[in-house]
Amino acid sequence: MVIIAIFVLSLLGAMAIGVPISYALILCALAMMYHLDLFDAQIVAQGLVNGADSFPLMAVPFFMLAGELMNAGGLSRRIVNMAIALVGHIKGGLGYVTILAACVLASLSGSAAADAAALAALLVPMMVKVGHDKATAGGLVAASGIIAPVLPPSIGLILFGVAANVSITKLFLAGITPGLMMGASLCIAWAIVSRRETLITRPRAPMREVAKAFYEGVWALLLPVIILVGLRAGIFTPTEAGVVAAVYALFVSLVIYRELTWKSMYQVLVSSVMTTAMVMFLVASAMVAAWMITVADLPSSVVEVLEPLMDSPRLLMLLIVAIIVLIGMAMDMSPIILILAPVMMPVAVAAGIDPIYFGVIFVMTCAIGLITPPVGLVLNVVAGVAKIDFVATVRGVLPFLLAELLIIGLLLAFPQLLLVPAQWLY
Repeated sequence: MVIIAIFVLSLLGAMAIGVPISYALILCALAMMYHLDLFDAQIVAQGLVNGADSFPLMAVPFFMLAGELMNAGGLSRRIVNMAIALVGHIKGGLGYVTILAACVLASLSGSAAADAAALAALLVPMMVKVGHDKATAGGLVAASGIIAPVLPPSIGLILFGVAANVSITKLFLAGITPGLMMGASLCIAWAIVSRRETLITRPRAPMREVAKAFYEGVWALLLPVIILVGLRAGIFTPTEAGVVAAVYALFVSLVIYRELTWKSMYQVLVSSVMTTAMVMFLVASAMVAAWMITVADLPSSVVEVLEPLMDSPRLLMLLIVAIIVLIGMAMDMSPIILILAPVMMPVAVAAGIDPIYFGVIFVMTCAIGLITPPVGLVLNVVAGVAKIDFVATVRGVLPFLLAELLIIGLLLAFPQLLLVPAQWLY
């Protein structure tokens, strides 16, 4: 119990006085070192280097680069155009366009913030023009954006695989069904919400226009197919899939669509490098803390605390989900994964919970934190890009947040909904 108290108080104390999370993790590790009389500056330095020196983690910068290239190179816009041609004529059709485009973009980049920003810029003005409430439109975009951390290639699943030492390929394949279920739940919620609005309905696109949209967008649609087939067939690893995605997006942007200029290419590289640097330093810091968590045998202490729930895996999962939702209100997804995954995974295994199932539910719940106030990274991104008041965006996202929480509840009650398709895909 003492080591748990030191871990929690040192981490939260450092964050409370404004220390960045990366440095707070290092201070947390130093506090545990001091308590165990293991203090050595070389351990910290070696931990930082070894934490970032990971082959699976190399997928992160490549998928981030692929996402930036798709936004700058016209792939994202063509995916939206395809969705508009397909379902834009239905009442509330632009909402279904948002959800469909979000699912496709999620299978390309794996970055919730990037996808939400692209969709907010493209679709929120169009939705307002046909009569949708701006806050509701922004809320739908934000809720659709968090499908990206669940559908492969998910950066969140990569981080969880590294932090908890779980197969990233299996996590990717297991994330397909829950990601699509999230999309379906948003469609149902949107049908209920938009029914009360008076809207201007778009005319049905002629077949010629639909065919043209699909002809122009087929190059973008090929990327998730290439990634999933390659992973399923064992042609490449998740890291190599990141390289394939980046090279393919670069080729299509430069050679096929010819929308990527050298000036925009520079901005794409700078943006992806800055984001990657932040994520990688956070990972390196978390690995120092993870090493001390292992040395201090912190998971055993947590198992002792949660022992009354070990005989009821569903109740244990419900408690873990509740904890993550609460923490997600104040912390971003990446640090939650890197801090809690090494602690909670041994607890889940001891309770007989499938590690892949646990990983997908864990990341899904972390993704919910991206649209919960007061932090809510994706909420802030959508509010900023679409110029919507943050409080109004929170109001707009509530029905869609509830729909996605219900999907998590359904998967907690019936784990086979996730496990059976996942086992078939393996």
